[in-house]
Amino acid sequence: MKIRGWMGLVMVLLLLAAIAFYGYQRWGGRNAVLRDDALALIPSDTSAMLFVDLGELREAPFFSALYVWAPRPQADADYAQFLQATGFNYERDLDRVSLAVLKHGPEASFFAVADGRFDRKKIAAYALQSGTRLNVDGREVFLILLNGGPRKVSFTFLRNDRIALTDESDLAKILAENQKGEDAAEWRTRFKRLAGSPVFAVIRQEAGAGNALAERAPSGLRSPQLTALLDQLQWITLAGKPDGDRLRVVAEGECAADATARQLSDLLNGVLVLAQAGLNESKTRKQLDPAVREAYLDLVMGADVSRIDRGATKTVRLVFDVTPKFLQAARTTAPLAPRAPRTDAAPKRGALHKK
Repeated sequence: MKIRGWMGLVMVLLLLAAIAFYGYQRWGGRNAVLRDDALALIPSDTSAMLFVDLGELREAPFFSALYVWAPRPQADADYAQFLQATGFNYERDLDRVSLAVLKHGPEASFFAVADGRFDRKKIAAYALQSGTRLNVDGREVFLILLNGGPRKVSFTFLRNDRIALTDESDLAKILAENQKGEDAAEWRTRFKRLAGSPVFAVIRQEAGAGNALAERAPSGLRSPQLTALLDQLQWITLAGKPDGDRLRVVAEGECAADATARQLSDLLNGVLVLAQAGLNESKTRKQLDPAVREAYLDLVMGADVSRIDRGATKTVRLVFDVTPKFLQAARTTAPLAPRAPRTDAAPKRGALHKK
């Protein structure tokens, strides 16, 4: 290639690089800043929180399939009235939401930050139909009754495209709090670790994850040993990231003791072993549709349990993929749940793999 040709190619590459860099700075960088700003408002005494970047998820093929697969909720009369009055449709106009759960003894409340396309005047007018408007430290705060009951929800516009709302008694106080100190730093550490995931949840040890799981799990999946181990975890994080037509899910549990991490890792590996064995039993082969069995077997065989030493904390990580095939199988039926295994001995999963 002549020198002029090389120079032309270099110029084209530089131009493409400049366009890519500008696009990242204009959109990718801006989205990251918006996310970080919203997460910085999460109170440091939060028990659990959920973050969802709906704008990113809407572009993922997996969530297009999930939207078609998921059962459609019945239309709510109140929401239909809200949609007509404000023009806000959460399926289309909501971009990001950060939801924090605050526990006060047996009671719980929420605080949320939502980004989207809001018609501020219409939403304010709708709120004033059944609520009141207050001026708190120069901030316009709307106070409304929730479903006509005694519980009140307050919200305010932080910007034209961002709303903060809570059922706590003092929204302005939450927003005015300076989220600093050791607790706030702990939350920021996990937010930074999960920055690449458009959907994630973070749970503190105080949330009682073990007991919560035991209360909600089917009887076949309840394990006192697993409950006890989960209650020894200081933090639990769940993150999902679309990868083509599937969702890669990463769950991590952090604790202070290496023995706890080792026991939890052995227990999870044992559960996967028993699940694989159960799916390969002749009885299961006869009871389950072959496509359903294969979908569950792919999930189990693709799952991976590992341990990470982060110094002060010992982490157990579980990684698995949710595929459209698995979603269809889950909608059809569910295999028999294995009993929780002993942690002192567990066969290798590969030895049990039969299709």
